[in-house]
Amino acid sequence: MSANGMGAASYPFGAASVSESPERDDALAGAVTRAVEVTGAHAGSVFLVSSDGRSLVLTAAAGTPPSLLGGWRRIPVNSHIPVAEAFRSGRMVHLTDADETMRRFPQLAVALPYAFGSASVPVRAGKDSFGAMAVVWTAGRERAGLSKTQRRLLRSAADRLGATLAELRARQALGVGAGDARTVPVVVPVLSAPVIRVGLFDWNLETGALTADDELCAIFGIAPREFDGRAATLAARIDPADLAGFRSAARTAVEEGHVFAHCLRVRDDGAHRIVELWGRVPESPDDPRVSSHLVGAVLDSGTGMAAVAAIERLSDGFFALSPDGQVTYANHSLEQLLRVRHDELLGRRLWDALPWLADPAYEDRYRAAVVSQQPVSFLVRRPPDEWLVFSLHPGAQGMTGWAAPVRQPVPAETGPGTPVAAEDSPVSPSPLPARPRLGALYRVLQLGSALTEAVTVHEVCDAVAEQLLPAFGGQKLAISVVEEQGLHLLAQRGHPEGSLTWFEGTPLHARLPMTDALTSGAPLFVESRQKLLETYPGLPADGAAAWAFLPLIASDRPVGVCVLGFDDAHRFPDEERGVLTALGGLIAQALERARLYDAEFALARGLQTALLPQRLPTLPDIRVTGRYLPGTRGMDIGGDWYDVIPTGEEVALIVGDVEGHNVAAAATMGQLRSAVRAFVTAGHEPGDVIVSTNRLLLDLDPELLASCCYVRFHPGSGIARMVRAGHCPPLLRLPDGRTEVLDFPGGPLLGVEGTSDYPEAELRLPPGAVLALYTDGLIERREADIGSDIDRLRASLAHTSGDSLEDLADGLLREARQSPDRADDIALLLTEYAPSPAL
Repeated sequence: MSANGMGAASYPFGAASVSESPERDDALAGAVTRAVEVTGAHAGSVFLVSSDGRSLVLTAAAGTPPSLLGGWRRIPVNSHIPVAEAFRSGRMVHLTDADETMRRFPQLAVALPYAFGSASVPVRAGKDSFGAMAVVWTAGRERAGLSKTQRRLLRSAADRLGATLAELRARQALGVGAGDARTVPVVVPVLSAPVIRVGLFDWNLETGALTADDELCAIFGIAPREFDGRAATLAARIDPADLAGFRSAARTAVEEGHVFAHCLRVRDDGAHRIVELWGRVPESPDDPRVSSHLVGAVLDSGTGMAAVAAIERLSDGFFALSPDGQVTYANHSLEQLLRVRHDELLGRRLWDALPWLADPAYEDRYRAAVVSQQPVSFLVRRPPDEWLVFSLHPGAQGMTGWAAPVRQPVPAETGPGTPVAAEDSPVSPSPLPARPRLGALYRVLQLGSALTEAVTVHEVCDAVAEQLLPAFGGQKLAISVVEEQGLHLLAQRGHPEGSLTWFEGTPLHARLPMTDALTSGAPLFVESRQKLLETYPGLPADGAAAWAFLPLIASDRPVGVCVLGFDDAHRFPDEERGVLTALGGLIAQALERARLYDAEFALARGLQTALLPQRLPTLPDIRVTGRYLPGTRGMDIGGDWYDVIPTGEEVALIVGDVEGHNVAAAATMGQLRSAVRAFVTAGHEPGDVIVSTNRLLLDLDPELLASCCYVRFHPGSGIARMVRAGHCPPLLRLPDGRTEVLDFPGGPLLGVEGTSDYPEAELRLPPGAVLALYTDGLIERREADIGSDIDRLRASLAHTSGDSLEDLADGLLREARQSPDRADDIALLLTEYAPSPAL
């Protein structure tokens, strides 16, 4: 047995591992499968806290494909969501049914108006919190939540996962940024549907030997005599998304002699088949010669060709969907009914394949079936004005559906997605009289979450455009803000370039729908162009046929106006008006916060820019260039700096980094830069400059630390004297292109100890050499160690070409500039020794 409790044969996958930490993925897959099994739930998920501690990130899912979870793949830690509350409180959040969910979490109930119960538990180990685990089950009369035993087993599964994650972290095997890894999807098996086992395999987990019957080999397209008996041959056929679940089942079979009910998918000529896994306990546990086995069977639904032929003869449309909503089968009648070719449907979601099925109301009905695991029937309008009835019947391995024409009149007020009574005939259904819930409602929580995470005005506008327009079927968006008693366009989507210029600077007292909405504080809904022109004659047309003018008011103060435009006439039911009105308040608060942030951000950036050198001196025999690149995430500003200080026949070169990403760090950086200049100008030796700077930092703020690299260079002799204080080693590119890491001894970080010593190193630079000083923001990658990071920069310096030192600096920063989520700032100083030729 290996140290992790599994035999050598338990990892036959090699490069097929799905992430940087296979052991973590195994633990996640096993935990979420165990949680679903012990609670009798139909879906489960694990959320791990992100590396910055601000979000819970979906990291494992069973039963519900991650692609269907939308805005819940990343949940702010402080949000009012059950998994977030379980994480914050350290206690289970048990919601027996939809009514209790509505009482305790009304925002969640509005977003997911389906019949389900749920339980969320923290994933912890001692005082360490790693995240939370949740399970979901179908709520009904026969079930009133989880029993005490089920709740205890769920907590046990979460605690076991927490202990495993803690052990992996202690061995540095958890992976960097565990909560930011991609989701590991796990498939929950069909427990009740009748199946036929058409192929078997038996994997001895101790010896690694794997045997398969002729039927299994035939399914995999392998001649029995050519089967090599290797688990890797089987693994090569497994869907990559299910590899973590396969490993988890193997681990559990070894440790416990069985696996919790588990299924995975294998590829078969472009399609997928389901494999059921179970463990086989050794007949004689005391006999060391007998080992645990993982047994599997390929399942067949039992329909056969005769059943398929029968379905093909039916006049109604029948289809099958995979767990993530993709069409895996459609009969000929469905193609005729939907007026689409077979190859346009297979492998795609219905609402992706057919534009007229892209209404959020239809996707909402599909989500209802997935989340509640109960059948749903609803009406679909096929352009121009024909109605169909769709019925979806969910199962753990996917969904079966049928579609048929509606053969009776449909009331004019009926909307897309209107539910159909279960007792109605599938051929001639009668719609329920109740007004349908909007399919857009589930996006409310998504927009709220997106606005919570949006920091800048640009991010707020992007969030509104990406969530609000598709949620309500709009095509145009304009957001304006109040400045100097007028409205100024801030962002627009869907409008031709320049078409809104007439609107810029509109005074608040103007007689326009947007100003009327803002001054009255009440939203204005216009359902047709005729109604708009009746009230506001002469208003320039923007190509829309209906509008929603939402006043943005925060703290009883007008912030601006958000205008939604619709290409066609659009009715605004009372429910939709209420939702849009509430969203206007959310947008206003987010926009006000973002504008304040942008102002503070500009002030902070201006402060930091003023503290850095505005230009570098022109010096004989050397060329210098510097770069400063701020971080791109959040409002953080940093304490990185560089400087070039002439001192008679010599020149002082310095790069430093004050700990932190805030105004205090930038202010301390400015003080240190001024102090270094003073010590250098006073004629201090290199080591004394750093010693004096260290003492000054201790006097300024004992809570802050800093690093720096200081070089005193004499162009006449080419001698460089260098001192390091906890900083990255300089790089030297020689004239022939070879590049070295100057890893000479240095002292500790500045601000640690007042009596620290900083040794000096000396080096002679040959003409044509380039010396590079930099801060760690240029090299650090979360998945690598500092040594390999430095070597990567060394290789980049050696191979980056350019006609000038400026080109070289830009080349070294090219990758960093393209990173949209860089947390740290960067300082870079390049010095080229170019002595004038002797006369």
